[in-house]
Amino acid sequence: MSAMPGTAGHASRVESKTCLPPSSDDGLTRMAAELEKLDHALPSRIDANPEEVERGLAKLVLTLIELLRRLLEKQALRRIEGGRLTDEEVERLGLTFLRLAERMKELQGAFNLKDEDLNLNLGPLGDLM
Repeated sequence: MSAMPGTAGHASRVESKTCLPPSSDDGLTRMAAELEKLDHALPSRIDANPEEVERGLAKLVLTLIELLRRLLEKQALRRIEGGRLTDEEVERLGLTFLRLAERMKELQGAFNLKDEDLNLNLGPLGDLM
């Protein structure tokens, strides 16, 4: 079977695209350095201790709840300052946030977590909260 006209040149162009150009060494070096930084940030092994897994999961869930609470509290304050809530709604919001704070303290105590534990380190982006 004969080759189609122009396919030989096309194949060599495809092959040349798969090879990295010599100037990409700097990019590879930078990428390797970034991966090495990540390697230090991640644990070398996973601790499969059931108690620690449970505590870690509780820490993650409570951190997400705390993040949502802060966002909702800011939104509620904007609505209060904007005069868009009645006195009854303001009272109900205050009671809701108070009960949530109490329940969060209970759960933190159950899992031996402090307020400063409820945060996530996002690596180069810094802490979540």
